[in-house]
Amino acid sequence: MNIHEYQAKELLAKFGVGVPAGHAALTVEEAVEAAKKLPGPLYVVKAQIHAGGRGKGKFKELGPDAKGGVRLAKTLDDVKQDAEDMLGNTLVTVQTGDAGKQVNRLYVTDGVDIAEEYYLSMLVDRATGRVALIVSTEGGMDIEEVAHSTPEKITTITIDPAEGFMPHHGRAVAFALNLDGELNKQAQKLSKQLYEAFMALDCEMLEINPLVETKDGNLLVLDTKMSFDGNALFRHPDVAALRDETEEDPAEVEASEYDLAYIKLDGNIGCMVNGAGLAMATMDIIKLNGAFPANFLDVGGGATTEKVTAAFKIILSDPAVEGILVNIFGGIMKCDIIADGIVAAAKEVNLSVPLVVRLEGTNVEKGKEILANSGLPIVPADDLGDAAKKIVAQVKEAA
Repeated sequence: MNIHEYQAKELLAKFGVGVPAGHAALTVEEAVEAAKKLPGPLYVVKAQIHAGGRGKGKFKELGPDAKGGVRLAKTLDDVKQDAEDMLGNTLVTVQTGDAGKQVNRLYVTDGVDIAEEYYLSMLVDRATGRVALIVSTEGGMDIEEVAHSTPEKITTITIDPAEGFMPHHGRAVAFALNLDGELNKQAQKLSKQLYEAFMALDCEMLEINPLVETKDGNLLVLDTKMSFDGNALFRHPDVAALRDETEEDPAEVEASEYDLAYIKLDGNIGCMVNGAGLAMATMDIIKLNGAFPANFLDVGGGATTEKVTAAFKIILSDPAVEGILVNIFGGIMKCDIIADGIVAAAKEVNLSVPLVVRLEGTNVEKGKEILANSGLPIVPADDLGDAAKKIVAQVKEAA
């Protein structure tokens, strides 16, 4: 789960991390009132969407010369104008794609006199089973480009969760940022605070870009992103309450209500599979046969007919889907339950695209019998290879 910048800063502030003063706003009036609460005379008005590159982004509804989603304002009138430009309009960045995202929230913060910019992030390194702390002096830039062009400017420090954060980790961060004196001490303290927040909140990723050194000699988190392990949210109802469903794909939101693992992709073959590994293999074999998957969808091992019906309807809600491949290996999941769900959903939505079903495992013969007697144009498949070939051929024929 992702959250907005202002929400992430509020969480980090609880761990003692230094952030500029700021207030969220949902309306133009609230943005002006937020600015009035700040010292000024310089304000920063930031569009709040779940995507990076906001400053360089462009609004669809404004002219090509209009400013992006992060703006400096010198007066309250400027704040008002920036808020009017942003709220309700669509911001397109390198991370949103051409569709962009509508701006429904703003974050008005106090201006900061910046002396230097740094990069600092934490994430789970699955290769080592540790938390990786990634540090660079090249803050405010595209870290992927830095990694590609000047990898020597990036330092990775791993922390064993069993050992926890130790003083030498903090010293390594300060050294990587070329800081000395008081700033060196601040960097060590900040690193520990961020690690404590990362672990306490069950984060998957915490990125600060940039971390800034102010002209009066302080380190401040100027921009940050946080994402959380969805499987651990039951431990953090306060974090779960920060979810903004307007930033998510409606189909993915609906899928989460049925405890379905669904991710929309760019292809035309809808997939319904039980088991993440089998789902990945199914998507791979679709590509091997010359087509592209429209989604990742894992119904899990103990799905009910209702859950399967919901999954089927979610797939069909995507207008890009031109055919559906169902691939079920029944262990805990019974093939007849899958078959009942497929038939119920297909009848409810008036199935109009080719459907190929491969069933194997528990109650497979009963499941195949249900499909055969459904009266629907369902194409059975003997194995995964056969299923992929048949759905690709069916889609091409229908086109």
